[in-house]
Amino acid sequence: MTASSSALRAAGDAERAAARLAWARAATGETALQLERASMDAGFRSYWRTQGAGPARIVMDSPPDLEEARPWLRIRALLREAGVRVPDVLAEDTDAGFLLLEDLGHRTCLDVVDDASADATFDAAFDQLLRLQAIACPDDLPAYDAPMLQRELDLFEDWFLGRHLGVALDADARAGLQAVQRTLVEAVLAQPQGFVHRDYMLRNLMPDGAGVAVIDFQGAVRGPLAYDPVSLFRDAFRSWPPARVDTWLARYHARARAAGVPVDPDPAVFARHADLAGMQRHLKILGLFARLHHRDGKPRYLADAPRFVGYLDQVLAREPALAPLAAILDRHVRPRLAAVAALDDAR
Repeated sequence: MTASSSALRAAGDAERAAARLAWARAATGETALQLERASMDAGFRSYWRTQGAGPARIVMDSPPDLEEARPWLRIRALLREAGVRVPDVLAEDTDAGFLLLEDLGHRTCLDVVDDASADATFDAAFDQLLRLQAIACPDDLPAYDAPMLQRELDLFEDWFLGRHLGVALDADARAGLQAVQRTLVEAVLAQPQGFVHRDYMLRNLMPDGAGVAVIDFQGAVRGPLAYDPVSLFRDAFRSWPPARVDTWLARYHARARAAGVPVDPDPAVFARHADLAGMQRHLKILGLFARLHHRDGKPRYLADAPRFVGYLDQVLAREPALAPLAAILDRHVRPRLAAVAALDDAR
C-alpha cells in the first residue's frame, strides 16, 4: 500500500467513524454518547459498544459498498420467527449501513466454556441449532452448491499453499488434490440438506441466561445438515479430545432424530457425513485465514492453522481415498509450519 493510498484510507475511516458516531447519537437520543470497539468480523463488518447515560447497546457498522446489512436482517428475521435467540434490533438505517442492537455482553461462549461447562454449553447450542435446522429453506436462500464448495476449496491451494507457504504443486500433486476436492464436493452434495448457519461455533454463540444466543448468521445457506454440528465440535479456536467430540456428535444425532431433522438415521453414516463436511470446511478455513493475513492485514487467525491440520489428520486416518491430501500435508505443509514455529520460538 502506497503512502497516498494509506492516507486516503485513513481519511475514509475517519469519515466513516464520524458518520457512525453521529448516527448512534441520533438513534439513542444521547448527544454525548461515545463508542468503543466491541469486535470486528473477519469481513468488513464491525461492532461498537455505546458508552453513555443509557444501557450499553451495540452499533453494527456494515458499509453498504462492502457488506450490506440487509442480508443479515433477512436471515435474522427467519431465525427469530423459528424461535432462535438472536439479537434484538433497536434501530436501523440500511442505506447508511448502521444497526443498533441489544448488547449481549462482552464474552462469547468461546471465552467462558471450560471442560466442566462444555456439556451444558453444547446442550444449549443444540437447542438453538435444532430450531435453526427446522427452518424450511426459502427458495432464494443460496445453495451450498458445487461452485460454492469448489470456490472455498480453491482457497487452500491459492492462499494457504501458494501465497502463505510458497508451495507450487507439481502436476501429479495437483491432480491428486483435485481428485480429493471432487470426492469432498460429491460427498457433501449427497448428504441430507437443510438450513445451515455455516459458521456455527462457540465464538458465534453468546451466553444468554441458561441458554445461548446466535450471532454472525448472515452467511446462511441450504447445505449439508452435518456441517453445523461438526463446525461446533471441531472449532476454529478451541480443540476438544476426539473421544469427547464423538460423544457430542452422537448426542446431537440422537436429538436431531428425535426432533425430526432429516439426518441419516445411521449414527455411523452421520459421523462420516460430519467428517467429510468438516474436511471441506477445514481446507476452506486454512485458505481463508491465509487470505485474511496476506490480503486483509489480519494475521492473528493463522496461529490456529496447526489445529486444522490436526483435524484433517483425524479424518485422513479413516479415509484412504483422500491419501493425496495426506501426502501434500506430509511433504509441504508440516515442514513449513514447523519452520514457522521454530522462527517464532527463536524471536
